[in-house]
Amino acid sequence: MSVILRLRGFNFFYFAMFALFISFLPIYSAKVGISGTQIGLILGMGSLISIVAQPLWGMVSDKTRTIKKVLLILLLTSMLVGTLLFQATQIWSLVVLVALMNVFYLPTDPLVESLNFQTTQREKVDYGSVRMFGALGYACVSLTAGYALKLWGMNSLSWIFLGVGGVALLFAIGLSDVKASTNRPSLHHLKDFFLQSHTWIFFLLVLIVAIPHKMNDTFIGLYMDQLGGDVRLTGMSWFVMTITETVMFAISSRIIKPGKEAIWMTVAAGLYAVRFLLSSIIGTPYGLVGLQVFQGVTFVLFFVGAMQYLYRIVPDQWKSTGQTVLTATFFGVSGIIGSTFGGWLMDEYGGALLYRGMGLFALLGLLLGIYLVKRPTRSM
Repeated sequence: MSVILRLRGFNFFYFAMFALFISFLPIYSAKVGISGTQIGLILGMGSLISIVAQPLWGMVSDKTRTIKKVLLILLLTSMLVGTLLFQATQIWSLVVLVALMNVFYLPTDPLVESLNFQTTQREKVDYGSVRMFGALGYACVSLTAGYALKLWGMNSLSWIFLGVGGVALLFAIGLSDVKASTNRPSLHHLKDFFLQSHTWIFFLLVLIVAIPHKMNDTFIGLYMDQLGGDVRLTGMSWFVMTITETVMFAISSRIIKPGKEAIWMTVAAGLYAVRFLLSSIIGTPYGLVGLQVFQGVTFVLFFVGAMQYLYRIVPDQWKSTGQTVLTATFFGVSGIIGSTFGGWLMDEYGGALLYRGMGLFALLGLLLGIYLVKRPTRSM
């Protein structure tokens, strides 16, 4: 089996694990009696932990000059913790296990993306042709898990997670590591990178757009419930989102050309605003499902654009660390604000107002993106 084929298989099952964790944790928590505000606080706490854990594991990877070995340790640990998480019924056990997932599982995401990006560069294939299999795995499990949970009950979620994680781990064992930079990591270069003004503007844009994105990830299941939908329609929503991601990942390299990343990030921010404002007035669960076709355009254009922009400006020997900071910003810092504030808004004012606020946040991202496009940048 070729290196790229193994990497595609790993992406399929790895992101299938992510689908189970991200998509169904809020629903599972609600089923065992946790309120929307408590869910938001638990997820916000987890995001706070991941802000520290993700860059830490990225620096461990850069310092030890290996991604694969660090990834295997984290993946095995998080697979076992996740299985216990979906058997927990008390709020204290959910808090502890979600915290551990943010220590061990969430930091695997930037390492996987770094492995994907560097391997595809080495093998001279499109990054999107590999990453699309991750989106496909997310889509397939989002759809099938929704029906499986309806049939077998929410208690089956832990064993589904364990099975999918076991297959992902087997693929991970067969992956090839990527070569480290010939330059040894220098803290001086890393400090210089983070002191650049365009670096801060870039990460601020990522944060502003990521906040409503994370709110949607966390609360779409609860909003679907408010509109009269059920777990099957939530699964269908994630299926629609990830199928459109699959298509967009496949063609993203043809769209996002070097030097044009900031433009596409700005376009994506504007489309996020349209998507969430329409979601606030749609009024029906099937309408909400339909609006998820925006996901492929908004998320893929923004995230791939952000990653390519980052790799153009970050010091070569700190790529894994740069990727983890990007991921910590997009999924960590934004999660603290999005999950905590979003949970309160959902409980107090309902999903429609929450999505209206998400649309306004994305509009702010559009304005900052326009500013970033007009600023010159330099590579390090």
